[in-house]
Amino acid sequence: MARRKSRRKYSRSASRDVEKAMRKRKHGKLRSGKGGKGGRVKSRKQTIAIGLSEARKKGKKVPRKRTSRKRK
Repeated sequence: MARRKSRRKYSRSASRDVEKAMRKRKHGKLRSGKGGKGGRVKSRKQTIAIGLSEARKKGKKVPRKRTSRKRK
């Protein structure tokens, strides 16, 4: 049986953007909020989210943000 070639969910350049955000956080330079006017980011999950949203803004291959479904 032939194995199907898997496709990337995130582009390589998108993961580089996340890497940059991680490095910024490590050095204490990453800030949240519009224009970096918020507080300093300490959470790893928040760092990844910031990196992915920056990649999304640049038009890189990143899946859409999950939205909550409305209940009937």
